[in-house]
Amino acid sequence: MTHTVPLTVAVIGAGPDRRKFGNKSVRAHLAAGFTVFPIHPTATAVEGLPAYRSVKDIPVEKLDRVTVYLPPAVGLTILPEIAAMSPGEVWFNPGAESAELLAKAHQLGLNAIPFVK
Repeated sequence: MTHTVPLTVAVIGAGPDRRKFGNKSVRAHLAAGFTVFPIHPTATAVEGLPAYRSVKDIPVEKLDRVTVYLPPAVGLTILPEIAAMSPGEVWFNPGAESAELLAKAHQLGLNAIPFVK
């Protein structure tokens, strides 16, 4: 029997408001078996999980996935922090993507996955 380690995901823009998509993402990833790290500048917990102020505060060296629920202008400012975590993939959700953001993400070597309608 082999033991598999749960995949890790940082949800940037997660918050305590259950109506918002960042919170819904936390719940969906938990239901799918991920180890979830909510990122929020002021919340201390999201869905019973400790919330982190920044990706760089997460207690792991590498992330399997990052999913972003922030405006593109804010996302641009944190791309270097995301790149430092060497995630396998970075999802930019509706309203979080822009041509400039995606270009910068690719420039930093990120596997950026934009929302496609």
